[in-house]
Amino acid sequence: MSTVSVVICAYDEGRWDQLVAAVGSVETQQQGADEIVVVVDHNPTLLRRARKELAGARVVPNRACQGLAGARNSGIAAAGGDILVFLDDDAVAESQWLGRLLEPYAERSVAGVGGRIVPAWQRERPRWWPEEFDWVVGCTYRGMPENRAMVRNLIGCNMSFRREVFERVGAFTEGIGRVGTRPVGCEETELCIRLTQGWPGTSIVYEPAALVHHHVPAHRASWSYFRRRCFAEGQSKARVTTSVGAVDALSSERQYVLRTLGGGVARGIGAAAHGDAAGLGQAASIAAGVALAAAGYADGTLARRRGRAA
Repeated sequence: MSTVSVVICAYDEGRWDQLVAAVGSVETQQQGADEIVVVVDHNPTLLRRARKELAGARVVPNRACQGLAGARNSGIAAAGGDILVFLDDDAVAESQWLGRLLEPYAERSVAGVGGRIVPAWQRERPRWWPEEFDWVVGCTYRGMPENRAMVRNLIGCNMSFRREVFERVGAFTEGIGRVGTRPVGCEETELCIRLTQGWPGTSIVYEPAALVHHHVPAHRASWSYFRRRCFAEGQSKARVTTSVGAVDALSSERQYVLRTLGGGVARGIGAAAHGDAAGLGQAASIAAGVALAAAGYADGTLARRRGRAA
Protein backbone atom coordinates (compact mmCIF):
# COMPACT_ATOMS: atom_id res chain seq x y z
CA MET A 1 0.00 0.00 0.00
CA SER A 2 1.30 3.45 -0.90
CA THR A 3 1.44 6.19 1.70
CA VAL A 4 -0.11 9.54 0.78
CA SER A 5 0.91 13.08 1.69
CA VAL A 6 -1.26 16.09 0.83
CA VAL A 7 0.75 19.30 0.40
CA ILE A 8 -0.97 22.70 0.67
CA CYS A 9 1.07 25.85 0.01
CA ALA A 10 0.04 29.18 1.54
CA TYR A 11 1.49 32.68 1.46
CA ASP A 12 -1.19 35.19 2.52
CA GLU A 13 -2.80 35.47 5.96
CA GLY A 14 -5.70 37.21 4.24
CA ARG A 15 -6.68 33.78 2.89
CA TRP A 16 -6.67 32.22 6.35
CA ASP A 17 -10.32 31.10 6.33
CA GLN A 18 -9.83 29.46 2.95
CA LEU A 19 -6.69 27.68 4.17
CA VAL A 20 -8.58 26.33 7.18
CA ALA A 21 -11.37 25.11 4.87
CA ALA A 22 -8.84 23.44 2.54
CA VAL A 23 -7.17 21.57 5.40
CA GLY A 24 -10.56 20.63 6.83
CA SER A 25 -11.71 19.19 3.51
CA VAL A 26 -8.66 16.91 3.48
CA GLU A 27 -9.18 15.83 7.08
CA THR A 28 -12.73 14.68 6.33
CA GLN A 29 -11.96 12.57 3.25
CA GLN A 30 -13.59 9.14 3.03
CA GLN A 31 -10.14 7.79 2.16
CA GLY A 32 -7.79 9.70 4.39
CA ALA A 33 -4.24 10.87 3.79
CA ASP A 34 -1.33 9.71 5.93
CA GLU A 35 -0.31 13.33 6.52
CA ILE A 36 -1.15 16.90 5.61
CA VAL A 37 1.79 19.23 5.08
CA VAL A 38 1.16 22.98 4.96
CA VAL A 39 4.04 24.97 3.49
CA VAL A 40 4.14 28.68 4.34
CA ASP A 41 5.90 30.78 1.71
CA HIS A 42 8.18 33.31 3.45
CA ASN A 43 5.53 34.72 5.79
CA PRO A 44 6.65 34.41 9.46
CA THR A 45 3.35 35.72 10.86
CA LEU A 46 1.32 33.17 8.91
CA LEU A 47 3.81 30.44 9.83
CA ARG A 48 3.38 31.09 13.57
CA ARG A 49 -0.41 31.19 13.31
CA ALA A 50 -0.61 28.03 11.22
CA ARG A 51 1.63 26.11 13.62
CA LYS A 52 -0.53 27.22 16.52
CA GLU A 53 -3.98 26.66 15.02
CA LEU A 54 -3.74 23.94 12.35
CA ALA A 55 -3.54 20.99 14.71
CA GLY A 56 -4.28 18.44 12.00
CA ALA A 57 -1.39 19.47 9.76
CA ARG A 58 2.38 19.60 9.92
CA VAL A 59 3.36 23.18 9.13
CA VAL A 60 6.77 23.93 7.60
CA PRO A 61 8.38 27.02 6.04
CA ASN A 62 9.37 27.32 2.41
CA ARG A 63 13.14 26.89 2.60
CA ALA A 64 13.59 27.39 -1.15
CA CYS A 65 13.14 30.51 -3.29
CA GLN A 66 9.98 32.51 -2.68
CA GLY A 67 7.13 31.46 -4.93
CA LEU A 68 4.81 28.56 -5.54
CA ALA A 69 7.42 26.32 -7.17
CA GLY A 70 9.81 26.77 -4.26
CA ALA A 71 7.02 26.15 -1.74
CA ARG A 72 5.99 22.96 -3.50
CA ASN A 73 9.61 21.80 -3.55
CA SER A 74 9.83 22.42 0.20
CA GLY A 75 6.67 20.35 0.58
CA ILE A 76 8.21 17.51 -1.42
CA ALA A 77 11.26 17.57 0.84
CA ALA A 78 9.19 17.64 4.04
CA ALA A 79 6.54 15.05 3.09
CA GLY A 80 7.05 11.34 3.58
CA GLY A 81 4.42 9.84 1.26
CA ASP A 82 4.92 7.62 -1.75
CA ILE A 83 2.20 9.66 -3.48
CA LEU A 84 2.41 13.45 -3.17
CA VAL A 85 -0.88 15.30 -3.67
CA PHE A 86 -1.05 19.08 -4.17
CA LEU A 87 -4.13 21.11 -3.28
CA ASP A 88 -4.36 24.92 -3.43
CA ASP A 89 -4.97 26.81 -0.21
CA ASP A 90 -8.14 28.36 -1.67
CA ALA A 91 -9.69 25.08 -2.82
CA VAL A 92 -12.07 22.72 -1.04
CA ALA A 93 -12.14 19.03 -1.90
CA GLU A 94 -15.28 16.92 -2.03
CA SER A 95 -15.37 13.95 0.33
CA GLN A 96 -14.45 11.31 -2.28
CA TRP A 97 -11.73 13.44 -3.90
CA LEU A 98 -8.66 11.67 -2.58
CA GLY A 99 -9.95 8.17 -3.18
CA ARG A 100 -10.85 9.02 -6.77
CA LEU A 101 -7.51 10.71 -7.32
CA LEU A 102 -5.61 7.64 -6.15
CA GLU A 103 -7.53 5.01 -8.16
CA PRO A 104 -5.52 5.35 -11.41
CA TYR A 105 -2.29 4.58 -9.54
CA ALA A 106 -3.34 0.93 -9.58
CA GLU A 107 -1.63 0.99 -12.98
CA ARG A 108 2.12 1.08 -12.38
CA SER A 109 2.69 3.12 -15.55
CA VAL A 110 0.67 6.04 -14.17
CA ALA A 111 3.09 8.64 -12.82
CA GLY A 112 0.70 11.52 -12.14
CA VAL A 113 -3.03 12.08 -11.67
CA GLY A 114 -5.06 15.29 -11.58
CA GLY A 115 -8.72 16.01 -11.00
CA ARG A 116 -11.50 18.37 -11.98
CA ILE A 117 -11.51 21.94 -10.65
CA VAL A 118 -14.81 23.83 -10.57
CA PRO A 119 -14.77 27.61 -10.07
CA ALA A 120 -16.53 28.90 -6.96
CA TRP A 121 -17.16 32.50 -7.99
CA GLN A 122 -17.31 34.99 -5.12
CA ARG A 123 -19.65 36.96 -7.35
CA GLU A 124 -21.64 35.75 -10.32
CA ARG A 125 -19.69 34.44 -13.25
CA PRO A 126 -19.35 37.30 -15.81
CA ARG A 127 -21.60 36.58 -18.77
CA TRP A 128 -18.81 37.47 -21.19
CA TRP A 129 -16.41 34.95 -19.62
CA PRO A 130 -16.11 31.85 -21.86
CA GLU A 131 -15.80 28.43 -20.23
CA GLU A 132 -12.94 27.75 -22.65
CA PHE A 133 -10.89 30.23 -20.57
CA ASP A 134 -11.62 28.93 -17.07
CA TRP A 135 -7.90 28.05 -16.89
CA VAL A 136 -7.41 31.80 -16.34
CA VAL A 137 -8.72 31.25 -12.78
CA GLY A 138 -6.94 27.91 -12.37
CA CYS A 139 -9.91 25.69 -13.18
CA THR A 140 -10.91 22.93 -15.57
CA TYR A 141 -11.95 24.45 -18.90
CA ARG A 142 -14.18 23.45 -21.80
CA GLY A 143 -12.25 21.15 -24.10
CA MET A 144 -10.78 18.96 -21.38
CA PRO A 145 -11.87 15.29 -21.29
CA GLU A 146 -15.20 14.49 -19.68
CA ASN A 147 -14.06 11.01 -18.61
CA ARG A 148 -10.80 9.58 -17.30
CA ALA A 149 -8.11 10.08 -19.94
CA MET A 150 -4.41 10.58 -20.48
CA VAL A 151 -3.34 14.21 -20.78
CA ARG A 152 -0.14 16.13 -21.40
CA ASN A 153 -0.18 18.08 -18.15
CA LEU A 154 -2.15 18.66 -14.97
CA ILE A 155 -3.50 21.85 -13.38
CA GLY A 156 -1.70 22.80 -10.18
CA CYS A 157 -4.75 23.31 -7.94
CA ASN A 158 -5.58 19.58 -7.97
CA MET A 159 -2.73 17.25 -8.94
CA SER A 160 -0.59 14.41 -7.65
CA PHE A 161 2.58 12.50 -8.53
CA ARG A 162 4.50 9.46 -7.44
CA ARG A 163 7.52 10.48 -5.35
CA GLU A 164 9.61 8.60 -7.89
CA VAL A 165 8.81 11.32 -10.42
CA PHE A 166 10.86 13.87 -8.50
CA GLU A 167 13.66 11.40 -7.94
CA ARG A 168 13.90 10.68 -11.66
CA VAL A 169 13.31 14.03 -13.34
CA GLY A 170 13.78 16.58 -10.57
CA ALA A 171 11.47 18.97 -8.77
CA PHE A 172 9.47 22.00 -9.94
CA THR A 173 11.61 24.51 -11.82
CA GLU A 174 11.84 27.69 -9.79
CA GLY A 175 11.63 30.97 -11.68
CA ILE A 176 8.78 29.86 -13.96
CA GLY A 177 5.67 29.96 -11.83
CA ARG A 178 3.74 32.28 -9.55
CA VAL A 179 5.35 34.48 -6.90
CA GLY A 180 2.72 36.19 -4.74
CA THR A 181 -0.05 37.63 -6.91
CA ARG A 182 1.93 37.93 -10.16
CA PRO A 183 -0.34 36.06 -12.61
CA VAL A 184 2.22 33.77 -14.24
CA GLY A 185 2.27 29.99 -14.08
CA CYS A 186 3.10 26.83 -16.03
CA GLU A 187 5.55 25.30 -13.54
CA GLU A 188 3.35 22.19 -13.40
CA THR A 189 3.14 22.11 -17.20
CA GLU A 190 6.92 22.20 -17.48
CA LEU A 191 7.28 19.42 -14.91
CA CYS A 192 4.72 17.19 -16.65
CA ILE A 193 6.42 17.61 -20.04
CA ARG A 194 9.82 16.97 -18.48
CA LEU A 195 8.34 13.87 -16.86
CA THR A 196 7.13 12.31 -20.11
CA GLN A 197 10.38 13.24 -21.84
CA GLY A 198 12.57 11.82 -19.08
CA TRP A 199 10.57 8.77 -18.02
CA PRO A 200 9.33 7.01 -21.17
CA GLY A 201 6.46 4.57 -20.86
CA THR A 202 4.70 6.48 -18.10
CA SER A 203 1.45 8.39 -18.38
CA ILE A 204 -0.33 11.34 -16.78
CA VAL A 205 -4.04 10.87 -16.13
CA TYR A 206 -6.93 13.28 -15.69
CA GLU A 207 -9.72 11.90 -13.46
CA PRO A 208 -12.73 14.28 -13.43
CA ALA A 209 -14.40 12.35 -10.60
CA ALA A 210 -11.70 13.72 -8.26
CA LEU A 211 -13.43 17.06 -7.71
CA VAL A 212 -12.45 20.25 -5.90
CA HIS A 213 -14.04 23.70 -5.76
CA HIS A 214 -11.63 26.60 -6.36
CA HIS A 215 -12.46 29.99 -4.87
CA VAL A 216 -12.44 32.83 -7.42
CA PRO A 217 -12.28 36.24 -5.69
CA ALA A 218 -14.21 39.15 -7.13
CA HIS A 219 -11.14 40.96 -8.49
CA ARG A 220 -10.27 37.99 -10.69
CA ALA A 221 -13.71 38.01 -12.32
CA SER A 222 -12.73 41.14 -14.21
CA TRP A 223 -11.55 42.06 -17.67
CA SER A 224 -8.32 43.54 -16.28
CA TYR A 225 -7.35 40.26 -14.62
CA PHE A 226 -8.40 38.24 -17.68
CA ARG A 227 -6.19 40.43 -19.85
CA ARG A 228 -3.16 40.28 -17.53
CA ARG A 229 -3.47 36.54 -16.98
CA CYS A 230 -3.70 35.71 -20.71
CA PHE A 231 -0.64 37.84 -21.47
CA ALA A 232 1.28 36.28 -18.55
CA GLU A 233 0.35 32.79 -19.75
CA GLY A 234 2.04 33.53 -23.06
CA GLN A 235 5.15 34.74 -21.22
CA SER A 236 5.16 31.58 -19.11
CA LYS A 237 4.86 29.36 -22.18
CA ALA A 238 7.95 31.07 -23.63
CA ARG A 239 9.87 30.05 -20.50
CA VAL A 240 8.57 26.48 -20.78
CA THR A 241 9.65 26.36 -24.43
CA THR A 242 13.19 27.25 -23.39
CA SER A 243 13.19 24.34 -20.95
CA VAL A 244 11.51 21.51 -22.87
CA GLY A 245 11.41 22.65 -26.52
CA ALA A 246 8.70 24.27 -28.61
CA VAL A 247 7.23 21.06 -30.06
CA ASP A 248 6.25 19.56 -26.70
CA ALA A 249 5.62 22.88 -24.97
CA LEU A 250 2.98 23.96 -27.51
CA SER A 251 1.52 20.63 -28.67
CA SER A 252 -1.71 20.86 -26.66
CA GLU A 253 -2.05 24.58 -27.25
CA ARG A 254 -2.26 24.16 -31.03
CA GLN A 255 -5.09 21.68 -30.72
CA TYR A 256 -6.80 23.84 -28.10
CA VAL A 257 -6.75 26.91 -30.34
CA LEU A 258 -7.86 25.12 -33.49
CA ARG A 259 -10.58 22.89 -32.06
CA THR A 260 -11.76 24.18 -28.70
CA LEU A 261 -11.46 27.92 -29.25
CA GLY A 262 -12.65 27.76 -32.85
CA GLY A 263 -15.74 25.94 -31.68
CA GLY A 264 -16.20 28.43 -28.84
CA VAL A 265 -16.20 31.39 -31.22
CA ALA A 266 -18.74 29.68 -33.47
CA ARG A 267 -20.91 28.79 -30.48
CA GLY A 268 -20.82 32.38 -29.17
CA ILE A 269 -21.73 33.87 -32.55
CA GLY A 270 -24.53 31.34 -32.91
CA ALA A 271 -25.90 32.26 -29.48
CA ALA A 272 -25.78 35.96 -30.38
CA ALA A 273 -27.65 35.26 -33.60
CA HIS A 274 -30.42 33.69 -31.49
CA GLY A 275 -30.71 36.73 -29.26
CA ASP A 276 -28.17 36.03 -26.50
CA ALA A 277 -25.90 39.10 -26.46
CA ALA A 278 -23.52 37.39 -24.03
CA GLY A 279 -22.53 34.99 -26.81
CA LEU A 280 -20.95 37.79 -28.79
CA GLY A 281 -19.03 38.90 -25.70
CA GLN A 282 -17.74 35.36 -25.16
CA ALA A 283 -16.65 35.08 -28.80
CA ALA A 284 -14.84 38.42 -28.56
CA SER A 285 -13.19 37.37 -25.28
CA ILE A 286 -11.89 34.17 -26.88
CA ALA A 287 -10.37 36.12 -29.77
CA ALA A 288 -8.86 38.67 -27.39
CA GLY A 289 -7.49 35.94 -25.10
CA VAL A 290 -5.72 34.23 -27.98
CA ALA A 291 -4.22 37.51 -29.17
CA LEU A 292 -3.05 38.44 -25.67
CA ALA A 293 -1.45 35.04 -25.07
CA ALA A 294 0.29 35.25 -28.44
CA ALA A 295 1.58 38.72 -27.59
CA GLY A 296 2.82 37.49 -24.22
CA TYR A 297 4.59 34.57 -25.88
CA ALA A 298 6.29 36.92 -28.33
CA ASP A 299 7.30 39.22 -25.50
CA GLY A 300 8.64 36.33 -23.42
CA THR A 301 10.54 34.87 -26.35
CA LEU A 302 12.15 38.21 -27.14
CA ALA A 303 13.08 38.74 -23.50
CA ARG A 304 14.75 35.31 -23.31
CA ARG A 305 16.69 35.96 -26.49
CA ARG A 306 17.86 39.33 -25.18
CA GLY A 307 18.88 37.65 -21.92
CA ARG A 308 20.96 35.04 -23.74
CA ALA A 309 22.53 37.72 -25.93
CA ALA A 310 23.51 39.73 -22.87
